[in-house]
Amino acid sequence: MSILLVTIHVFVCIALILIVLLQTGKGADMGAAFGGGGSQTLFGATGASTFLSKATTAAAVVFMLTSLMLAYMAGNRGPERLLMDTPPAVQTTTETPVAAPPAGTIETPGTVETPGTGDQPPAGE
Repeated sequence: MSILLVTIHVFVCIALILIVLLQTGKGADMGAAFGGGGSQTLFGATGASTFLSKATTAAAVVFMLTSLMLAYMAGNRGPERLLMDTPPAVQTTTETPVAAPPAGTIETPGTVETPGTGDQPPAGE
């Protein structure tokens, strides 16, 4: 439903832009309004509405309706819909951490020495 509504909305947007650009503005006959001999006035009555002005009105109404329906559909999401849109949680690995060496050990590359072991007596005895 929403894909159809978005498609209609995009087509109406393009049509509205083209219809508005095809129309001539009120200021097109400004030279005639200031003594050029034209019968139209600058801010006066425009006479009967043309096909383009009726098409503009219709496209604007459809544009507003699709905009309101899309806004309603976007704001009317329930909690279950929000839960479906959230990405899954990142799974952690179950590897056991490497235990730290016991206190008092001195590590050198390749060998591990612990005080109190070996041929030498511990310091202080």
